[in-house]
Order: sequence, then structure tokens, then C-alpha cells
Amino acid sequence: MAKKQRGALAWGIILIVIGLIFILENFGIDAWENLFRLWPLILIAWGAWKLYFGIKERKEATVVPKSEQD
Repeated sequence: MAKKQRGALAWGIILIVIGLIFILENFGIDAWENLFRLWPLILIAWGAWKLYFGIKERKEATVVPKSEQD
């Protein structure tokens, strides 16, 4: 997946989460309080996301295609 596509995916997820928070607020659920209490989970998820794709890119960069091995 290209960096541009991953960036678009990340922004899409961020917008969906923000929209869900506002919808929950409209239904009387205090989503902001929970978000502020659980914000470290967002950092953990973001770090895991970056780590996963960083390792994946490194592996893809070091893999030699079969046609070049012959």
C-alpha cells in the first residue's frame, strides 16, 4: 500500500471516530469524558500501527523478486 493510500485510510478512520463521538454525544453518552480518560490507548494503537507498517515496509524493501534471483 502506498504512503498516500495509508494516509487517506488513517484520515478516514480519524474522521469516522470523531463522527462517532459526536453521535454518541447526541444520544446522551458522554464520549468525550471516556476519550479523555482512555487517550493513552489512542497513542498505543497509533504506535502499533506505525510499527506494523514500518516493519512491513522494511521487509518488502529487502525481499528480492524471484526474477532477479535467477
